[in-house]
Amino acid sequence: MQENPNRIYTTLTTHGLRHDTLPMRLYHKAKKLGIWDPREIDLTQDRQDWLKLPDEYKERLRGLIVSFQAGEEAVTLDLLPLIMTIAREGRLEEEMFLTTFLWEEAKHTEFFRRVLDDVLQEQNDLHVNRSSSGGRDIFADVLPREMNRLLTDPSPVNQARASVLYNMIVEGVLAETGYYSFSRILSQTGLMPGLQQGIQLIKRDESRHIAYGVFLISRLVAQDKSLWPVVEARMNELFSAIDRSQQENGTPDVIRDYARQQFEKRLARIGRAREQSVEQIYQGPESEEAAETETV
Repeated sequence: MQENPNRIYTTLTTHGLRHDTLPMRLYHKAKKLGIWDPREIDLTQDRQDWLKLPDEYKERLRGLIVSFQAGEEAVTLDLLPLIMTIAREGRLEEEMFLTTFLWEEAKHTEFFRRVLDDVLQEQNDLHVNRSSSGGRDIFADVLPREMNRLLTDPSPVNQARASVLYNMIVEGVLAETGYYSFSRILSQTGLMPGLQQGIQLIKRDESRHIAYGVFLISRLVAQDKSLWPVVEARMNELFSAIDRSQQENGTPDVIRDYARQQFEKRLARIGRAREQSVEQIYQGPESEEAAETETV
């Protein structure tokens, strides 16, 4: 068996780069919208606001910031197996988008560390401030295990499971409910404008990441309809564990309801792939707003 088959260069084929596909449209968006520098966000007022905050608010914000810091570092480290899998399949347009994805996660990691350094001026070991979800440490245990499995078995079912966890649960449930919690604490008061600015920029980046996750899982389901029960069961299993944990920890109903709404919307979108061709998936809308008005 030939170990290294002759390479076919996508950009030298008759179709070249397919700029009309969803991954390439996300790539073009990332080039325009992802160009922001965490070091240029002014955190001067944030430090002053932090010093005036009541201890109760400080603890809530510290918990959110520490959770995001750990989460952003984890997703930066654990994305590489998926990028390698997509690259080995020769899906150039998808890999091009994923290069922006990884770069953005690195910037998110940098931003939250800036907040810890310059606003909270926190130099202690913060591992003790972290809490796990659903009785498991998703970022230290479940996520690296699911993602690294792709290095030895990059099967479609493992790709689907990896993207469900990474894009639909970590980004689409944990991160989005975190943004919502930040907004509830800060937006009405106008406090900590630099933190608010950074979160808005991160949310904009993450919307593209989640859109790619919906695309990837949908493509896999469109290619093999038998994957749908696996995807549906895994998504519901993971969401139920997090929802139970949130309920036990006293997460407000409004936040839990928001998380469920976002989760169910994306699950329904992926479910449509059972009736779609792969080409229809590639031509799908990149924004959730457009997806909600599309007809199938």
